[in-house]
Amino acid sequence: MVKPKPTRVTNSIRALRFAHGEMTQADLARRIGVTRQTVIAIEQGRYSPSLEVAFQIARVFKVPLDDVFQYPDSAEEAP
Repeated sequence: MVKPKPTRVTNSIRALRFAHGEMTQADLARRIGVTRQTVIAIEQGRYSPSLEVAFQIARVFKVPLDDVFQYPDSAEEAP
C-alpha cells in the first residue's frame, strides 16, 4: 500500500483555534461541515483541504486565507 505524500502546505490552524477561545477541533469541524478526523489531518499537514474548505476555515477565524495556509516559495526550497 502506498502512503500518501504529506503536503508541503503548512497551516496555522492550531494557533488560530487557541487564539479564538481555545476552539476545539470538533467545534471547528462542526462549523465547516467536516469530521474532526479531517480537521486533525489538515492541521497535521497530512491532508490538503479543498479550496472551499480552506476558505471556510479562514472565514471562521475572520482572517485572510494566507494567514491560515502557507506554501513555500521555490526560492526557500533551495539547499
